[in-house]
Amino acid sequence: MSEHEQDRNAVISRVLEERKHQPGALLPILHGIQDVLGYIPREAIAQIAQALNLSRAEIHGVVSFYHHFRTSPPGRHTVYLCRAESCQSMGANQLVEHAKAKLGVDFHETTRDGAFTLEPIYCLGNCACSPAMMIDEEVYGRVTPKRFEEVVRTVKEAA
Repeated sequence: MSEHEQDRNAVISRVLEERKHQPGALLPILHGIQDVLGYIPREAIAQIAQALNLSRAEIHGVVSFYHHFRTSPPGRHTVYLCRAESCQSMGANQLVEHAKAKLGVDFHETTRDGAFTLEPIYCLGNCACSPAMMIDEEVYGRVTPKRFEEVVRTVKEAA
């Protein structure tokens, strides 16, 4: 077992111990693991199932139901494109298609170089500046395809 796998298993064990006795512990456990590791490793599903006396299918069903949970590591940066009504009425659909083409990924996927994960989000609270996107913790408004490319290039070069 590699050092990385040992560290990952230690995180999973710690989160399980901290949260397995909470009422409705499954979601807090999944959030806790993803908050630390950035995703839910497939190996974690068996450990969670055993700790909560649930089947692996039940755990997998919850992980796959909620788009928030990932089963693979995210990119170094996450690009969130707003899919709410205001942004859609101001051109978000065209922006989404442009972003997918430029990054070469669909929603919930990571670019081949591991730089960006593309995610939909439903309202960034920036409706007056629609369409909006967020990269990591930074919100951008009035995003055109050209502005999208500029911001992504700047973020990538800063890394």
